[in-house]
Amino acid sequence: MIPNAQKGWKSIFGSVAPLGWRLRLAVFVLLLAAVATVWVTNSLLTDRFTESTHNRAELRLALYSGNLLSELRRNAIVPQLLARDPTLISALQSGDFSLSTQRLLSFVEEIGAASLMLLDRDGRAVAATDRNRLGEGHRSAAYFVEAIRSNATIFSVIPREAGGYRFVYSRRLESGAEILGVIVVEVDLQKFESAWAGISDAVMVTDSTGTIILSTEPQWRGLNEQEALLRQHPQGAIERAIRATADWTALPPDAYLQGEAVMRMETRIPFRGWKMTSFTTYSSIREKVNSVLALEIMGFAILLALAFYALSRRATFRMALFQRESAELRALNARLQREIAERERVEKTLEVAEQTLAQSSKLAALGEMSAAVSHELNQPLAAMKTYLAGARLLLRRNRPEEALASFGRIDGLIERMGAITRQLKSYARKGADAFSPVNLGEALASSLSMMEPQLRQRHVKISQILPEDPVIVMGDRMRLEQVMVNLLRNALDATKSVAEPEVEIILAAGETAVLAVRDNGHGIENIENLFEPFYTTKRAGDGVGLGLAISSGIVNDHGGRLTARNGQNGGAVFEMQLPILGQDGLEAAE
Repeated sequence: MIPNAQKGWKSIFGSVAPLGWRLRLAVFVLLLAAVATVWVTNSLLTDRFTESTHNRAELRLALYSGNLLSELRRNAIVPQLLARDPTLISALQSGDFSLSTQRLLSFVEEIGAASLMLLDRDGRAVAATDRNRLGEGHRSAAYFVEAIRSNATIFSVIPREAGGYRFVYSRRLESGAEILGVIVVEVDLQKFESAWAGISDAVMVTDSTGTIILSTEPQWRGLNEQEALLRQHPQGAIERAIRATADWTALPPDAYLQGEAVMRMETRIPFRGWKMTSFTTYSSIREKVNSVLALEIMGFAILLALAFYALSRRATFRMALFQRESAELRALNARLQREIAERERVEKTLEVAEQTLAQSSKLAALGEMSAAVSHELNQPLAAMKTYLAGARLLLRRNRPEEALASFGRIDGLIERMGAITRQLKSYARKGADAFSPVNLGEALASSLSMMEPQLRQRHVKISQILPEDPVIVMGDRMRLEQVMVNLLRNALDATKSVAEPEVEIILAAGETAVLAVRDNGHGIENIENLFEPFYTTKRAGDGVGLGLAISSGIVNDHGGRLTARNGQNGGAVFEMQLPILGQDGLEAAE
């Protein structure tokens, strides 16, 4: 093998001299190709990235202005609608504003406005979504004075004391020729500033006088554009622009090719002469182009080095390659054998783990089912015990008819216990029970009747706010009553340590049916784990932590959701939201 290798080396070095001029020609051609490739790539990529950056800036500016205009137009309709609201007009006429604030709160989440406020004819805030503003005087405010004088919707831009501006729509409420008050709708435009600040552009919105009213840079608000650009700029796109030039407004948009790193774009917003201006940096274009050029130059350099290396070290490279491949194959063979042995061991361990996990799952399912049955049957059993005691007392007093009524209630509770066990059995095969129209008001009354023994033992103030019209949903009445009983029982348990316990029940109908149960207890400490199975804050023996988990599953099966939060004035608020059944759906169900 050694003599053959020596012959190979002689043949290689012997052919180097005749190939000298060919090698120099190949290197020269390679250098020409590299220069041409780099030149063409630089020109094409610079134009392409510049155009791409320009198009993205135009698209963002159009999107931002469209979103801003859409928000303004959407909120402009709100005062017209609220000015015709009969509840607000009646409150202004009668002077009774006890339900006006709640009325505005019911609107603010659907509308998406920052706040709503109702002013009487003297400019006093009689209802507001922000309760801290109740009683404030706005008689001299421009949005109140102009709304009283005009029969149209008034838009006002009001400077804030802490900086920035408030954007307000106002319109007067009237009955016949009598002016009753003014409805004020505040538009939340600051959310756009937060959204714009998450990008590399700097964005400002100016009114018809050139004053900056919205901006990603807080220092710009209240100034015109020239004054704003003279101030010290924060970190970001505008600081890089200041380093590049002191007068960017005099340069063309595609100024990057002339050494400028900022593009200024402006568009008109068809709303009271507003304009939107954005400043976009081009600093990333040269970085992108240079990275590609560096890769190309590196590639040509590697090709040139490989050409010289192939001519001088071909034989040695092949020999070393064969030796390295042989060593790698031996190492790979040993590694494969180790991996095969490890895989066989893991498969055996996995088989044992799967058997253990299957047994654990069976035990967990059995324990969860027994705990659920114990929890759900506890309430009917407690009620039956109370009714039996009452019936026994009535029989002793020779009042058999009333005792028979108690036995009838006991019979109903037995039927309910059977329904609960059927529901627990059907958890593994959801969808077996057919839904029917359910009047939530009647279901609530039935639930309160079932809670009557607990309510007699406790002196709890129960207040109900129910709509005049029936609230109909599609569902299983027995399961919905089960959810209501759980919510009422939790409210009663939460008020055990309160001196004057109160429970408020609110049933409302809008796009969805909402049942809210509020208490004046100590609130909820851990809301995140509240609906998890076996999580409870009660003492041992008072509960197993399955009531809310089961109730949440029932509401989800009905296409709704069960939520919990702490009230503003303390206590806990549980809300059950269900899809409401309209007149068409009710007729179809019948």
